[in-house]
Amino acid sequence: MDWPTTAAEAIAAQEELRGQVDGIGPGPSPDSTRYVAGLDVAYDGDELAAAIVVLDGQSLVEVDRSIVLGRTGFPYVPGLFAFREIPVLLEALGKLSVTPDLLVCDGQGLAHPRRFGLACHLGVLTGLPTIGVAKNAFVGTFLPPAAERGASSDLVLDGEVVGAVVRTQKAVKPVFVSVGHRVDLATAVAHTLHLTPKYRLPETTRAADHACRSALTS
Repeated sequence: MDWPTTAAEAIAAQEELRGQVDGIGPGPSPDSTRYVAGLDVAYDGDELAAAIVVLDGQSLVEVDRSIVLGRTGFPYVPGLFAFREIPVLLEALGKLSVTPDLLVCDGQGLAHPRRFGLACHLGVLTGLPTIGVAKNAFVGTFLPPAAERGASSDLVLDGEVVGAVVRTQKAVKPVFVSVGHRVDLATAVAHTLHLTPKYRLPETTRAADHACRSALTS
């Protein structure tokens, strides 16, 4: 696959592919998901480590993982982060021994200036149901959700709901959930709450973050 090398080429690719996003889903429900994968990439200058950790969808016990080391092939440009990460993430996906029923990206899906963040891009390229669960808002406005676990509010961009601001733990900073591909927003929120029984971030994200950071420093 030929990857864009300039920002203009990357934006053109996003514009071309975003029409393929399925934001209706509904996608697999939390209680019917057998395998759920967390994806993350850690950096040390131009060096990177991509990790995918697959958990059992019900027990949240790890069942598989894949790690790929490499170098960045695209500059850091806000809104084009996917072009730094997707090539190595696709390589890591190809090394798994199981096929995930859901991909959980540490980043954005539709909550993106061009409605085509990392989760959308990866979902369209793989065909797998994908959601984005980000630590911070990249675009849009929102009202803070109530303090209790499970409370949420709309993330709105240009008058359109592009995600949900979800309180995964009582009185803890919320996360920002958006549709990637083949999953609707309500189902994406349900998965996020299922994957956060104890901590703010999904267990998938926590596992993938630890794996890629460890690989980069080992």
